[in-house]
Amino acid sequence: MSFNDGSQLDPSQVQDRRGSMGRGGKAGIGIGGGVILLIAALLGINPNMLTGLVEGGGGTAIAPATNLTSGGATDCKLGRQADERLDCRIVGTVNSLNDFWPSYLQQHGGTYSPVDVVLFSDGTNTGCGSATSDVGPFYCPTDRTAYFDPAFFDELVTRFGSSAGPLAQEYVVAHEFGHHIQDDLGTIANAQQDPQGAESASVRTELQADCYAGIWMRYASTSPDPDTGQPYLEALTSQDIQDALSAASSVGDDRIQKAATGRTNPETWTHGSSDERQRWLMTGYRSGDLASCDTFAAAQL
Repeated sequence: MSFNDGSQLDPSQVQDRRGSMGRGGKAGIGIGGGVILLIAALLGINPNMLTGLVEGGGGTAIAPATNLTSGGATDCKLGRQADERLDCRIVGTVNSLNDFWPSYLQQHGGTYSPVDVVLFSDGTNTGCGSATSDVGPFYCPTDRTAYFDPAFFDELVTRFGSSAGPLAQEYVVAHEFGHHIQDDLGTIANAQQDPQGAESASVRTELQADCYAGIWMRYASTSPDPDTGQPYLEALTSQDIQDALSAASSVGDDRIQKAATGRTNPETWTHGSSDERQRWLMTGYRSGDLASCDTFAAAQL
């Protein structure tokens, strides 16, 4: 999905730590004296991260990083830059999501709280532990922040076989915001209660985040920026939708397992199959309805 050239981006909504922090020290969640580290969890949340949220534990305080002043996200000012640069595309997508969700949730009886977004390279400290690029994009409930290493988007294509189209990348950002919506609505802790298996709460949590991403896709090109009156994004094309579906499919548990081991094991799934991820993304897109995304009540995923 392309950006309107003249739309005004707000880079202050994204913190750019690239090149400024490195791997750093470990930032842990205080549970029983232990330190919980992040593990690889493509496009999602590690259920262990939720323990601090559920049991009241807190992460180590992390000082805000200063945005890079040259060549970083602070340079992202116009929609045309979002069509040309990946970091600006992330900024623009964050702007669009932050414009869409507050009014949408209000119409459905919910309240949207601010979400922090961090760009990093190699590794960074988070409220859920120290993270490296191996983790992939993720949302940390403890510090209510979504983290993205832009290098992941190359791997999404070269390693996982996704389309390189813009909505494939924007879908990734929207999925992590989906976890933040779950945090606002009080459902994100479900993943911890049943963290593994084809019908598990973890899978249902991830599929619901896909569905929420689909809702944003439906309205992104018609939701105006309140400051300019112009939507950030142009109308979706059929190719855009195929790009998003390609990305959702590429990170299905079955596809990743088969590529890695030559077989699949649904008992160990945490995110859902390729077909399920595509189906729930399209459920959100076609319905535009929060209630249609109730994966926890779905008899069949």
